[in-house]
Amino acid sequence: MMLRPFTVKSKLAETSDTVTLGFAAADEGPATRFEPGQFMMVYVFGVGEVPLSISGDPSEPEVLVHTVRDVGAVTGAICSLRIGDSVGIRGPYGTSWPVEPTPGRDVVLVAGGIGLAPLRPALYHLLANRSRYDSVSVVYGSRTSADLLYREELAGWRSRPDVDFNITVDRDSPDWVGDVGMVTPLLDRLRFIPSNTTAIVCGPEIMMRVVAKDLIERDVHPDDIYVSLERNFKCGIGFCGHCQIGPKFACKDGPVAVYSSVADLLGQEEL
Repeated sequence: MMLRPFTVKSKLAETSDTVTLGFAAADEGPATRFEPGQFMMVYVFGVGEVPLSISGDPSEPEVLVHTVRDVGAVTGAICSLRIGDSVGIRGPYGTSWPVEPTPGRDVVLVAGGIGLAPLRPALYHLLANRSRYDSVSVVYGSRTSADLLYREELAGWRSRPDVDFNITVDRDSPDWVGDVGMVTPLLDRLRFIPSNTTAIVCGPEIMMRVVAKDLIERDVHPDDIYVSLERNFKCGIGFCGHCQIGPKFACKDGPVAVYSSVADLLGQEEL
């Protein structure tokens, strides 16, 4: 529960309401090592604290990278931070994406909107260790082309011959040349063996349920599908109970969870 002081070292506007910030420790302590999929609790002095998934490279723990959308008082304050400003950060917390499956498996990543940010560390790991896996496929859906994250990296990822990277948007626009519609039809293009596939899905809850159902219909086993639980995190250590979802605590049993273990809980109101 102890906060550690960090300062803003970098800031990049991704969209009109989303920024990516790099935080470096203000003390002389060790680097904050983390696993892809874990989150930190970020505190803006005098405003409050929010959980943020780590969106940086796990091999570069000296700087904590977070992609943040302005949706409230605290996230708005974080998005307004300037280079050199200070915050308090604690963590990392939670479970991680299964980026070390049995060698030779196919890996499918499906992201919706800001859900690409928590998947980014997993993609970094997969690409840095590309020879360990068979096929690596990514499907990324965004509301509009203006809402796409990591534009420079997207171009690099899409140009790689060893990654099948697909992007779609919900609403077409004059500047968009590409797919329009839901992410699920793009799964038809991917080449993977269902019985040999690990699927990682992150985005709005309804999107994760639809994608998981689609993958199961394609004979991907429910135990091989992983999703991210999003609830009202407060303490990060399973003490306060704000993130309880049925019998589970999203901060401890998640945020990453095997789909088969939470399928009956997702989508139920008041859980």
